[in-house]
Amino acid sequence: MSSPLRRCRETAAPFARALGVEVEIDPAVGEIPTPNSLASTERPAWLREAMGGAWSQIKGDIDYEGWRRAIVSALRVRAGTAVFSHFVAINGAVSVLEGSDAVVAFRPDHTSVTTLESRNGELSLIERGREATTQIL
Repeated sequence: MSSPLRRCRETAAPFARALGVEVEIDPAVGEIPTPNSLASTERPAWLREAMGGAWSQIKGDIDYEGWRRAIVSALRVRAGTAVFSHFVAINGAVSVLEGSDAVVAFRPDHTSVTTLESRNGELSLIERGREATTQIL
């Protein structure tokens, strides 16, 4: 399963070919949505500010608590699936599973693997992916 954004689809493609399966595109694991009231040129500054704080404090006209819970819901029903997603989306899921309000729960490196388990309808974090120093923050 992959985010609809090109960089995730391109990363997922060789993996899917090796398994002989099609990549399922799911917007639920896509990048964090930009507030509707923001111009695209304002997104970088908004995102930097959001990533430095808490989910409950993100400014905008979108329900970000609902957004990150939707990620967890999408993952819960796809046990055994490799998911190709984004820094903030991964943090959204991990923060829900850890009961944290921090937007950045950890700093997953490019191509790192965060392992989750779905059992009896419950999703749990088994292991965070490899972390890296990132220029995002």
